[in-house]
Amino acid sequence: MSASGYGDSRGSLSSRPTAHRRRPPLRSSRWHAHGNVYLVHDGPTAGADLSGTDGAVEVLSVEGDDVTIGIVNPDGSRAEMSGNGTRIAAAWLMSRTGSAEARVHVGPRIVDVRRTADGLYESELGPLEVGEPEIVDGVELIPVSVGNPHAVVVGDPSLIAEVGPRLEAHPRFPGRTNVQVVRVERRGEVTARVWERGVGETAASGTSAVAVAAATHRDGEVVVDFPGGDLRVRLAGGRAWLTGPAEPLDELPGLRAGGGTDR
Repeated sequence: MSASGYGDSRGSLSSRPTAHRRRPPLRSSRWHAHGNVYLVHDGPTAGADLSGTDGAVEVLSVEGDDVTIGIVNPDGSRAEMSGNGTRIAAAWLMSRTGSAEARVHVGPRIVDVRRTADGLYESELGPLEVGEPEIVDGVELIPVSVGNPHAVVVGDPSLIAEVGPRLEAHPRFPGRTNVQVVRVERRGEVTARVWERGVGETAASGTSAVAVAAATHRDGEVVVDFPGGDLRVRLAGGRAWLTGPAEPLDELPGLRAGGGTDR
């Protein structure tokens, strides 16, 4: 793969003729997954205005059905993983390739995504780790890792604005954590609200859905109800599959540092 990831446009050192691919034009665009809004942008977003979004998907390279991305929070911090962000990246790539499958590389993780018959996207998010319940700052929580950290609290979801910021920056989590307050409605269904690290409360979160399902059920199929909509999680053998939507909001000409657009 070339540094640009879109195919190498340099001449071959060999005298044998080679076929070169042009880098396709890429306009910045906004996508959402149940109201969780991400800017999909060509390359690093340093200096870009991310207000009005829940973060950015930096497209670092594309090769066939593979895309390498970075995830940036609105406050400029970086996330190791994003369930909705990776699903959006895959949907974005499929919209350009016409394929029903994509592979998303984010940090050390590889997420395989396929478009389902009902137009949703199923992502295999890989292994997860569920810790034992513990008490932090007087709050009982279950720590979960889905490639990024989560603290799942069973209680009244309306308490998220109180509990979320309190736990996000607690010394127990040196790199900060995502927080969910959840209520188990019945076997296979959970109501949740989420406080995302570096963002605040959001309408939905993919890795949060997986963390919530794993903390409350451990295996089987779980529907997680967020204010923005439902996400489906399937747990088996310490791995997780996440199914949900990803839709474009609008296309933008290239982003200009400091906000606005270049036309």
